[in-house]
Amino acid sequence: MPETENADDPYLTGRFLIAMPGMPDPRFSKSLIYMCAHGPEGAMGLVVNKPLETISFPDLLSQLEIPVPPAGAGIDVLFGGPVESGRGFVLHSSDYMIDGSMAVDDDVALTSTVDILRVIASGDGPKDRLLALGYAGWGAGQLDDEIRANGWLSVDADPGLLFATAAAEKWDRAMAKIGIDPRMLSDNAGHA
Repeated sequence: MPETENADDPYLTGRFLIAMPGMPDPRFSKSLIYMCAHGPEGAMGLVVNKPLETISFPDLLSQLEIPVPPAGAGIDVLFGGPVESGRGFVLHSSDYMIDGSMAVDDDVALTSTVDILRVIASGDGPKDRLLALGYAGWGAGQLDDEIRANGWLSVDADPGLLFATAAAEKWDRAMAKIGIDPRMLSDNAGHA
């Protein structure tokens, strides 16, 4: 049986949201969002499969006046969502926690301080990490309404899909994880 939303827990923290085919908002077309927080007051997540072509990690470090490693190594900079698009968020493995880090679940944490970028630039920090500019946010009940309107599917997140899968493959792999062929889905919700 495919993995689906846990009926006992209406909240999606630590899970993926998969944009349905036909998502009307082009910013979220074929998006895979890792949910960092979801509760009665609203929700926040990061798009984890849309690299930005306008800025690289070394460019970002230069803008923040952080020394760029000689090889320019680091991480991709992703479009995390349309809210606060100039603010950076590092989604990372929980093997690294500093002041300001928030544990999302047992395996994943979120840090939005510039200190983590300095550590990553120096070659240290969390084993697994993604850097996103901006985030996806919803007010109270808004995400629930979008799910009921056939905008999103949810599935259990896993570190392999989150951190070890190429961005271009994540949406398809998330759909396959729940046994769905996207070509077989309708863009419209059915009503009895």
